[in-house]
Amino acid sequence: MSADTRKLIRIGLVGLGTVGQGVWKHLMAHKNEFEARIGGHLELTRAAVRDLELKREVEVPPQVLTTDPMDIALDPDIDILCELMGGTDLALRVTRAALQTGKTVVTANKALLCEHGSELFALAEENHTRIYYEASVAGGIPIIKALREGLAANQFPLIYGILNGTCNYILTRMQREGKGFEEIVDDARKLGYVEADEALDLDGWDAAHKTAILAFLAHGKWISLNDMPVEGIRDVTLEDIRLAERLGYKIKLLAEIIRDLKRDTVFASVQPALVPESMVLASVDDVFNAVSVTGDIVGESVYIGRGAGQDPTASAVLSDVVDAATALVNEAKNGLYHRKQKELQIAPLEAVCRPFYIRVVVKDEPGVLSEVSAILARHSISIESVLQTPSKVKGLAQLVMTTHSTSERSMRDALLEFEHDSCIQEKPFILRIADFEQSLN
Repeated sequence: MSADTRKLIRIGLVGLGTVGQGVWKHLMAHKNEFEARIGGHLELTRAAVRDLELKREVEVPPQVLTTDPMDIALDPDIDILCELMGGTDLALRVTRAALQTGKTVVTANKALLCEHGSELFALAEENHTRIYYEASVAGGIPIIKALREGLAANQFPLIYGILNGTCNYILTRMQREGKGFEEIVDDARKLGYVEADEALDLDGWDAAHKTAILAFLAHGKWISLNDMPVEGIRDVTLEDIRLAERLGYKIKLLAEIIRDLKRDTVFASVQPALVPESMVLASVDDVFNAVSVTGDIVGESVYIGRGAGQDPTASAVLSDVVDAATALVNEAKNGLYHRKQKELQIAPLEAVCRPFYIRVVVKDEPGVLSEVSAILARHSISIESVLQTPSKVKGLAQLVMTTHSTSERSMRDALLEFEHDSCIQEKPFILRIADFEQSLN
């Protein structure tokens, strides 16, 4: 009987939390199937943890554990390092060291890639190795592979989606149950849906990190978070949700990447928006994510699935492990495909146009609506509809308006004028209306 000469690929995990344990569990359960697919052997060789004594849901031989992740990054026997620890400081040092020693890196760390992706991809190329990052965006949805491989023939004038399951869960329950933001957020905390740093979820930064990664993948440009308008959902009220329903919309925290193929500009944002009920994304609820990709050749395709959790994220990590191991077994020399673009400019706010929803509290007296309309008209903003609703405070009224398509610049300038108008009693609240046919002038 001939000896088994198939290549052995050794894997080290840095981080054995919820996702890391899911990766360990499913790799061990499906090891034979994975090995048949890659044509080699897989071995979970080492794992770095914070606490050696911590009770875990998977059985890990104590001799493979270490508390120093740099041990794994510098171990010459490790072929693939799975960075699942989170954070950016130590994770950056570990990832750098792994790449410098020629290891393949698989990561689920969106913040790391958003802040240091340009450096890390250059380091991987310099050391003739690769970074895989399917799990960094939209959990179990294979959106990275779709953009990088399945849709590689396309340019992408529009990508938009729901990239944060926590915010989608909160907005869904507010709409479905008629409960306020704070009550639902408290439930989400108890269920473990909200990050320890709540601003990552509730203020939109988690979705912004993912948006930056998708923009790089689609257009070859890292967009700084300083160049990306980012807003969360804290100011969305139950009344906004009910008014949106009356107007035929649902409110979603929407990530957008808009590319003007003629002017070579790109614009990215993360903001709560009114999504028409006729659009597919309006029906994507609870902790699910969804991404719509429009290619200049293929047209629109939509991807929906669970955006977080142990199994969806572990599925994405293991998909990358299988791809990475297959490349190592076959001694593939070329790096992963990334788009090389000439330097794109960030689209100016004057060029980004869409309809808006405006909620504003005003004095309940004659002439106020005319004054509000005049402010908007001075900034070339045309009102499509107006609804006056009672205010809880005597002598005040609430105006809810939708506009025709106007630029982000015009709306910002109008809001500044509102702040100095004596008729306006509270800071106006605005939402974008998802109208992607008019997004760029």
